[in-house]
Amino acid sequence: MKQRSFEWQLLVLVTLALTAFGLVMVYSATSASAALANTNPMGYVERQGTYALIGLVLLVVAARTDFRKLRTLAPPLVCTALFLCMAVLVMGQRVNGARRWIGLGPATFQPSELAKLALVVWAAAYFAKRPAPRTLKELARPVGLLVGLFCLLVLAEPDLGTAITIVVMIGAVLLVSGTPLPTLTVAYALVAGVGAIAAWSSPYRRARLFTFLDPWKDPLGAGLQNVQAQISIGSGGIFGRGLGQGIEKIHYLPEAHTDMIFAVIAEELGLVGATALVAGYCAFAYAGLRLAIACKDPFGKRLAAGITALICGQAAINLAAVVGLAPLTGIPLPFVTYGGSSLVITLLSVGILLNIAGGHAGTRTASVPDRSGRDGRPSRSVARSGGGAARARSGGDVRRVAGSRRGAARS
Repeated sequence: MKQRSFEWQLLVLVTLALTAFGLVMVYSATSASAALANTNPMGYVERQGTYALIGLVLLVVAARTDFRKLRTLAPPLVCTALFLCMAVLVMGQRVNGARRWIGLGPATFQPSELAKLALVVWAAAYFAKRPAPRTLKELARPVGLLVGLFCLLVLAEPDLGTAITIVVMIGAVLLVSGTPLPTLTVAYALVAGVGAIAAWSSPYRRARLFTFLDPWKDPLGAGLQNVQAQISIGSGGIFGRGLGQGIEKIHYLPEAHTDMIFAVIAEELGLVGATALVAGYCAFAYAGLRLAIACKDPFGKRLAAGITALICGQAAINLAAVVGLAPLTGIPLPFVTYGGSSLVITLLSVGILLNIAGGHAGTRTASVPDRSGRDGRPSRSVARSGGGAARARSGGDVRRVAGSRRGAARS
């Protein structure tokens, strides 16, 4: 039986644990309000369980499929995601003022979730065969233009959290590719400036910003979600009220089973449960970063870093918003939040990570980008120099053998 790496084992353990924990918390966050409304208390967890099953099947398929095949799928995957992100603005369902979902019969699909995975695959494939951009001009084309286009489409939904996640994810790929830190710093400063202007120019985002700065100014209106989340977290104490015993989730905390599920966790399981959840994401980040550092395949290295940043970046943004350290952005908590698109795409992404960790990571399929051709073979200059050195060594050996024989004959 093939020996699995430590990173593979840790990723499997954390993923299964977080997915199972998410099903438990979705049931806890929805069963009471559903029972009071005379609807099926198991309705949400049954749907989430179906999505989890689909995601786990895709995880197994991805884990058994060589990740290097994704390089050829990167362009059509990005084009498909771009088309769907445009289509959702026209034909998407509007929920709570946002148009982010496309109806597929009884289910819905969120194109921005596919866009995140498509972009990280494309970026990893692009930089695996090209040198990293060293100036803002090199960074702007084509990476900056493509990322900017996706961010504009996502912000039009509106979905600020996904736009931030995309920027963080691409930054991780650029960093692993070797982009200089000063270039990345200036690029992020420009992105932050443009984001600030966009937030200030939109009444919706400006209200979100003011609410974040002082949610208690309007605790029953714009600041209701922030205030109730803080009350829920503070009510949990060290050990919590007990699983299923939370109060805020029943008609007090809006979106308790989606964006605010961490507040339910903190209330019911306390500081201990919340810390354990954060530790799970830290363990996932540790395994993913170890995998990215150890991987010798250029495409696999960048893909592992990007997927790790995608999952853990979303977790960090969600947790920061719930505890009041950042504005609410509507980003889901990976594996835990109720939502089919997020769970399925996240589990599929983990499957790709598992394939990288399952034995392909140690196989180098291409040289360093600036020393090889695009097909992964050494460049001609390197081949000539290597061949010349080999011939010189072999010639020297022949001369030394011949000299020793002549000396023996004279003696």
